[in-house]
Amino acid sequence: MFPPMRDRESLHSPLHLEPLPSEEPWGGKIAYLDRDGVIIRGFESYVNDTSEVFVLENAANSIGELRRNGFRICIVTNQSPIGRGLWSRENLALIHDKMREELLRSDPDAILDLTLHSPYAPWHNSWARKPNPGMLEAGRQIIDAAHAGKSLKEADIKFGDNWKDRPSESDSVMVGDRNVDIMAASAHGVRSFRCNPDIGISEVISEILEN
Repeated sequence: MFPPMRDRESLHSPLHLEPLPSEEPWGGKIAYLDRDGVIIRGFESYVNDTSEVFVLENAANSIGELRRNGFRICIVTNQSPIGRGLWSRENLALIHDKMREELLRSDPDAILDLTLHSPYAPWHNSWARKPNPGMLEAGRQIIDAAHAGKSLKEADIKFGDNWKDRPSESDSVMVGDRNVDIMAASAHGVRSFRCNPDIGISEVISEILEN
């Protein structure tokens, strides 16, 4: 099993959740968001360093709106350059630092509650790499544990047929710009919204909030 990863820490490290903007208690909704073509501009040759981080128009406000409407935000991004040996996980963490900085500059509510990535190349056949749902499965369990104030051990996070008694994802959503995102959403049992990669999440935010 090649599990999903978090920036600079283990998958089961404690997660601190910032309060949602609304005074209402969290109802369990998660917005699983792809990164490139949804939040930042994507490139055929990958986003390789912080100078190539360009937040798409109204992406920050859209994420802020999701959190203002009771969603936790979980980024789920395939990052095969790591598995291909092109650059390191620390380079990816720096890219994500820059992305978070730019989002918060535009909208203070645009907080990314959890960022997960799959560093594996396609030939690794990882359950964590979309179109497989491993990142979404881990995201749900990590956020639920953090909300409940529970600590996770490595073996506590289950995947595929090993995860029994799954909670409903009927109120959660997945936003992506490619077929692999929609397939991962379907495998996880969550509603999906596909956006134009030149526009990003702002193209579908009204539709998400109307449902």
